Amino acid sequence: MASWIWLVPLLPLTAAFVIGIGYITGFNRGEKGENQTSFLAVGASAASLLIMLTLDVLALTHEQEEHVVLGNWLRSGDYLIDISFMLDRLSLAFGSLVALISFLTTKFSVNYLHREAGYQRFFIILSLFNGAMLLIVLAGNAALTFVGWELAGVSSYLLIAYAYDRNTATINANRAFITNRIGDAGFILGLFLCFLWLGNTEWTTLQEAGPTLSVLTADIIIVSFLLAALTKSALVPFSGWIARALEGPTPSSSIFYGSLMIHAGVYLLLRLQPVLEQTPVFMVALVVIGLVTALYGYLTGLVQTDVKSALIFSTNAQVGLMFMEIGLGLFSLATLHMLFHAAWRAYQFLHAPMLMHAVSRPARKAPKWLIGNQRLYNAAIQRFWLDSLGDGFLVRPVKLLACELIIFDERVVNRLVGLPGRASAISSVAEWEQRKAGSIKLPDGDVGRGAGAIGKFMEWVATRFQWFEEHLVLKGSGEGLLSLLRHIGSYLLIIEQLLSQPRYLWLMILVTFAVVI
Repeated sequence: MASWIWLVPLLPLTAAFVIGIGYITGFNRGEKGENQTSFLAVGASAASLLIMLTLDVLALTHEQEEHVVLGNWLRSGDYLIDISFMLDRLSLAFGSLVALISFLTTKFSVNYLHREAGYQRFFIILSLFNGAMLLIVLAGNAALTFVGWELAGVSSYLLIAYAYDRNTATINANRAFITNRIGDAGFILGLFLCFLWLGNTEWTTLQEAGPTLSVLTADIIIVSFLLAALTKSALVPFSGWIARALEGPTPSSSIFYGSLMIHAGVYLLLRLQPVLEQTPVFMVALVVIGLVTALYGYLTGLVQTDVKSALIFSTNAQVGLMFMEIGLGLFSLATLHMLFHAAWRAYQFLHAPMLMHAVSRPARKAPKWLIGNQRLYNAAIQRFWLDSLGDGFLVRPVKLLACELIIFDERVVNRLVGLPGRASAISSVAEWEQRKAGSIKLPDGDVGRGAGAIGKFMEWVATRFQWFEEHLVLKGSGEGLLSLLRHIGSYLLIIEQLLSQPRYLWLMILVTFAVVI
């Protein structure tokens, strides 16, 4: 029966694929297609739950392998990634809970999303997440876990932006997506280090090698995976995105941020217990970070005026306590805390819509001791400014870089490969000819405007190059050189203009460092 474990995450993923194909072909569109859509989504979740319960019974009555290898996924030289699954107590317990909550949430969503315009789209993404979360919990190696990790992140982004016609929803989806990319970078680094020092990414290899690793090696591996855990579980300083993620429908808030995905970071650290025990410095760091996050969630939750926000900050505080328990070496307590909290919080979030309709009295006020401390009260109201800090240091720079890369693609890459672009830059030769003919009037030295000291310097250099072209090259050469420059002049000017932007200088520096490393 253990060899059928691959069906548990595959069934919801298959349901998402079939629902998507049905929507494209018109089979399940509109209100008439709701029955077919819900049947596939609920049926896949129920089948996954049934398999998990069967495995639980077999684990209690018979001895079975805790690490099941079904075959090879990827082989490259000495590196090998297996299709493997974990069936130990941690995976079976949390996997069964994930399957149960996924089934209940999917069943709840059938009536909750009835007659919604995006009904089919919601169940595609929800089924995708169900499969992704089951893959995270059951995967037998870190590489396969990362696949589920990324699928869960993508589905989270899509459900936060479910009401994509609302600007707030898309902005908050971008906040969550960009912040979690930091954790993904840490996860990828952890995978690389496991391949480099251990030869593979199997959880069993990490558990066996954990006690034998040097302190430095264990520290470097743990700090990589710890970054992934902190961002996925929204601990300080990455807590700003979690409250903004409630823009999605209530079922997604329940299963994503109330009960399951918020605990993915806790589960990752529980998997790394043997390695984590070799890093006393990071154990202490977990205690500090967990305590700070618990205080942040507690104080911020006291000033919330709606039930979903209060629940999400309460969740933040509880997850912080779980990290603190792991840092204190109380791994069994953290596991039980995670399981009971996931079940209870899922119930609270799914119960929240009815509660909001049933309760007509105003929200409770913040306690007097908090109101009396004006500085602390103001900080709690502002959510300790973590939202603004995240926007300033993460979201805004990424957006600016993305805009610059779009411009670079349109003005350089598209033209080099012959694709049309929105920008229609002219070459310095053509501009000089038109300027002499009087057909256009452009000020001399107009090669773009730089910002800051570096930008001004690059602007000055570009201006000198343009003067050199006009007064020495263009006037003193024949038609042959003009013809040649006419073909390459546009690209040179575009590159000069882009280099006048300081962001590209920093990009070149980062690329240089990446190549050297």
